[in-house]
Amino acid sequence: MNSATGTSFAKIILIGEHAVVYGQPAIALPVPTIRLTASLTPRNDAAQLIHTSYFTGALSDSTATDFAGIAALVTALLAHFEATNQGFELTIQSQLPAERGMGSSAATATAIIRAFYAAFATPLARPTLLQWAAVSEKAIHGNPSGLDAATTSAVVPQWFVRGQAPTPIAFPAAGSLVIADTGLLGQTKRAVAAVAALRKAQPAQCSAHLSAIGAAVRRAALGLAQSDLPSLGAALDTAQGELAALGVSAPALDRLIQAAKGAGALGAKLTGSGQGGCMIALADTPAAAARIEAALQATGATQTWRHDFAESEEPA
Repeated sequence: MNSATGTSFAKIILIGEHAVVYGQPAIALPVPTIRLTASLTPRNDAAQLIHTSYFTGALSDSTATDFAGIAALVTALLAHFEATNQGFELTIQSQLPAERGMGSSAATATAIIRAFYAAFATPLARPTLLQWAAVSEKAIHGNPSGLDAATTSAVVPQWFVRGQAPTPIAFPAAGSLVIADTGLLGQTKRAVAAVAALRKAQPAQCSAHLSAIGAAVRRAALGLAQSDLPSLGAALDTAQGELAALGVSAPALDRLIQAAKGAGALGAKLTGSGQGGCMIALADTPAAAARIEAALQATGATQTWRHDFAESEEPA
């Protein structure tokens, strides 16, 4: 093992949450200004030490902690490289808030996988990276769509359908997303389970909501392709209504969404699993984005970010 680092980004699901688990499309984008870095340093002894903001200690002591899913990935990577007894220190530095729908666990996995492959001087194809990321994502989230890993490991916005390779998608040069944190943890596993339970109890009603989200995603893609921000905003609003009907919104999210709309957002919705976490609002100009951001902060958002569509690179 050599010293090595791996990086990844935050992700934002623009539209398609929950429906993507059941075969509908989704659109997501990496946010390169919100980064995560994993650094590996070999040790001469057999100690395997972890340094993160939410767990510090030996890898072997992390199985009953919030680091357990990532620990399973690290253990599997060590076995893959026939380095089970290799001593190391793994340090994770993250600008992503955990459990807020911004892909923190997938970003952590992505950066760690890249660091391990670099430490063992092994080329890493993207399909292989996504297969590895699924190890921890399944342990953490139960039934993940794969969207988080696909986007936190990307450099351009992604069109995603479960079971298919992600496809880069172009974004307009104008427009911005304002991202706001409710301050409450997102509840991915619980929210996914709630939708699954509704689908079992009321299959026709649930399927109608999921299909409506899928249709909104397709309208959003058309709006993006045509640089039609009002149409994109309307699609975001439609998706939020369907997500609320599925039971995955929350009062804190609803308050911020209403504040954003009152400040002139073209559309606003939760992002990620919901039941807490973050929301997004669409602005057509920098001045509008500033007004929306101020309104969200005044309404209780604990942190806000802005992502300009012009920062999204054109797909190759």
